[in-house]
Amino acid sequence: MHRTATKLADGRELFYYDQEWAADRAAVDRRPLVPAASLSETRLDPVLGEWVTVAAHRQQRTYHPPAGECPLCPSQDDRLSEIPAADYEVVVFENRFPSLATDSAAYVAAHDDPLHTVRPGTGRCEVVCFSPDHHASVADLDEAAVRLVLDAWTDRTAELSALPDVQQVYCFENRGEEIGVTLPHPHGQIYAFPFVPSRTTRMIARAAAHRIRTGRNLFEDLLTAERAAPERLVLRGEHWTAFVPFAARWPYEVHLSPNRRVRDLTALDEAERAEFPGLYLDLLRRFDRLFPAPAGSAPNRTPYIAAWHQAPKGGGDELALHLELFTVRRAPGKLKYLAGVESGLDAFVTDVSPEAAAERLRGVAAG
Repeated sequence: MHRTATKLADGRELFYYDQEWAADRAAVDRRPLVPAASLSETRLDPVLGEWVTVAAHRQQRTYHPPAGECPLCPSQDDRLSEIPAADYEVVVFENRFPSLATDSAAYVAAHDDPLHTVRPGTGRCEVVCFSPDHHASVADLDEAAVRLVLDAWTDRTAELSALPDVQQVYCFENRGEEIGVTLPHPHGQIYAFPFVPSRTTRMIARAAAHRIRTGRNLFEDLLTAERAAPERLVLRGEHWTAFVPFAARWPYEVHLSPNRRVRDLTALDEAERAEFPGLYLDLLRRFDRLFPAPAGSAPNRTPYIAAWHQAPKGGGDELALHLELFTVRRAPGKLKYLAGVESGLDAFVTDVSPEAAAERLRGVAAG
C-alpha cells in the first residue's frame, strides 16, 4: 500500500491509498473554500447515561446531488469535487460537514451539571471513497481493491486512535437510499468518538460478566459455539467465520469474525488480511442475490449497513473485533420498518428466524 497525504482548499486532510505509487496525487484543490467552524457538542442523557451528539450545522450538508455534481467523483476539467485528482483507487478525507471535529473545543464550552452535562464534540469524521466509479458498489470490486480498503481502514484506525480526545474508532458503510444514504457514490465513513458509545459499553459489560462467571472470554466461547452450530453458519474460512447470530435483530444479519480474537483492525496478521477480501465479497454478493431483480431490469442492490466493532482505546480488552453486516429488507419489495417497541424501547422483533436466514444465505452462493 502507498499512502499520499495532501490538504483540501479549506485545510482538511485528504489521503490517497494506492496499491502502487501514483504520479498524479499532487493535484491541487482549486475550489474557493474557506474553513468552517464546527459547533458540535455532546450531551449526556442523565436517564440512560448515554452521550448524544448535537451537530446543528450539518443541516446544510449535500443531499442527493445529480450524478454530474457528485462530490465524491474525481475532479475533471472544470468540474471540481472533494477529490482533486483526475482518478484514484481509495481516498479518505475529512468530512466537510462533520458530526465531530477536532476544533469543536474552540467553539463549544464544557458544562458540568448532574442533569445537564455538555462537552465539545471533539473527534473526527472521515469519508472513505471505495472506487472512482460512481455507479459501482463494493461488491463489484476485486479482492485487491477490497484489500486496499481494509488497509485504509487499518491505517485510519491507528492514526485516529492516537488523537488525544478519541476513545473509539468506528468504520462503517451505509448502502442504499432505504438506509438513508444521500450520496450514491460507493463510500463509507469513519467516526472517531470522544466517548465510548453505549452499544460498545454494553458489550464490554457482558464480556466482563462472562469472564467472572466462567473464567473465559465471551466472544471466543460464542465463536466456538457458532462454528459447532451449522444451522447458522454462512461461511467458514481458515481465518474467518461468518454466521447469523442466535438472536439476530435484523431479517438478514451476519457477523464476520476472525477466528483469532483481536481487539481492533491493527492487530490482524497478514494471513487474516489476505483471506478477508474474498470472504467479504462473497457475503456482499450473497446479500445482492437474496432478492433477485426482475428479468430485464438493473441488478439488485440490497441496502445494507456494514460496521466494524473494535475495542475502545485504553480498555475493553475482552471485546473482539468483528464486522456486522445487515439489511433492512425482509422480502422482495418489503422493508423492515422499526415498530414502536423497537424505536421506542429497543425491544426488537425479527421477521425471519436466524436459522432460516442462514439457510437462505447459504443457498444463494455463486454458481
